[in-house]
Amino acid sequence: MDNIVLLVVLPLLAAFLMPVLARFSEVVARVLGLSVLVFAIAIIINVWPQVNSQATSIAIGGFMPPIGISFYVDQVSILFALAIPVMVLLFWPWQRKTSIREYSLMMLLTASSSGLVLSGDLFNIYVFYELLAVASYSLIAVQGRAVSIAASFRYLLMGSVGSVMMLLGIAIIYTQTGTLNLAHLSLLAPLHLDNMAGLAAFALILVGMGVKAELFPVNNWVPEVYGSVSSNLAALMAGLLSKLAVIVVVRIMVLLFPQPEAMQLMAMLGILGVITGELVAWRARDFVRMLSFSSIGQLGLIFLAFSIPGDTGMMAGIALALHHMVVKPALFMLATGWSGSLENLSGVARRSPLTVLLFVLLILSLLGIPPLPGFWAKYLLMVGLAGQDSAVYTLGMIAVPLAMIVEIAYLFRLVMIMYRKEDTVKVKAHSKWGLAIAASAGAALIAIVLQLQPAGDKLTTLAQQLSDRNYYIMTVFPQFHTAETGMQSIK
Repeated sequence: MDNIVLLVVLPLLAAFLMPVLARFSEVVARVLGLSVLVFAIAIIINVWPQVNSQATSIAIGGFMPPIGISFYVDQVSILFALAIPVMVLLFWPWQRKTSIREYSLMMLLTASSSGLVLSGDLFNIYVFYELLAVASYSLIAVQGRAVSIAASFRYLLMGSVGSVMMLLGIAIIYTQTGTLNLAHLSLLAPLHLDNMAGLAAFALILVGMGVKAELFPVNNWVPEVYGSVSSNLAALMAGLLSKLAVIVVVRIMVLLFPQPEAMQLMAMLGILGVITGELVAWRARDFVRMLSFSSIGQLGLIFLAFSIPGDTGMMAGIALALHHMVVKPALFMLATGWSGSLENLSGVARRSPLTVLLFVLLILSLLGIPPLPGFWAKYLLMVGLAGQDSAVYTLGMIAVPLAMIVEIAYLFRLVMIMYRKEDTVKVKAHSKWGLAIAASAGAALIAIVLQLQPAGDKLTTLAQQLSDRNYYIMTVFPQFHTAETGMQSIK
């Protein structure tokens, strides 16, 4: 199990070695990066059976927590850890030859993403967050166009503000508790963080991490960045990176800030994200911008779901996150041939009927049309909202259906444009790789419909494990049998 550390070490090492090797052979340098990604997948598959039976905590360098650095590996973290190398491979710049710098940055992104989802203490979460930010800014700028460089700079400014806010939130937590280990903090949180200082710290971390997670109001970089980079990179950022930031926020909330005020704050920002994202997407007349603002709305739904107390909210959040991770990258890959004005897609169904049918399948699931997976995810969300008596969640019950109506309006408006009789198509051909990814996403949706019961059982297990504070504490500190006795002993 200790070899799980290689998920961070090997990509990080490859990121620095690839530019050196490229001086002698660019082919060898690229093969090194791809080999590391395949090896990372093999490591995860090897440890998967162990994690399925029991979560584990890994003490880096043999120094036990809370003093030493630790990685926490459970079914949720290993699932997202697997998604990282898989999606980097899928959205590797296969279709174009680019500089070795971009390949190296992809490896840095892989290493920092893996560290972010596995880290068991706030200090390392912040370090990996910063590394991920550097990789993201650089990957946007390395696209080489003036518009992408400008988008990268603006994203850098927004991300820098988020980093400062996150660091300030962590500093408040440290001054209140004297530790940064998540399990240790979970023990001390009821005494030291259940106050206004703790709530302020959570708000700072939420907004700071929210820059990556497309959270309102720090998501104005999204359409500009996604519209100026390659479809591969937009798909990777929208499908993967935003979900990793959400999972980290949820982990921190569950362990450190389970109080209602923190959950309601996240719910309110999620609702605002849903409303603003869908309304602006409705006004958009550009395909990529429409997808970008739609992504903001979908991330708002995910935050709203995770803010609902209990297993139902956790199940809805995981379901929505995984569903978005499958559908949104596929839609961005279709944007390779359909970028530009929506009017340019007039009559495209006559030339590419199967591609348009695939697009319709993806958006039907995104809208929540039964029996597709998106319907069950939104059904769980509405059930969770209905079970709460807070005014915030009542507002959520009103906002979600209204947002769905707006979403139906602009997506079906687009479908009507595609099925017009007049043929004024002004689009490029889709790449075979992009179509293959989109088709695989469609097949995955159908497969989930056919295996709905096993998928539901797995979702229940993931939700229970992610929401169980005592399970996390006992995994990191197995000498303690309950959170209460542990709190007394570890102090």
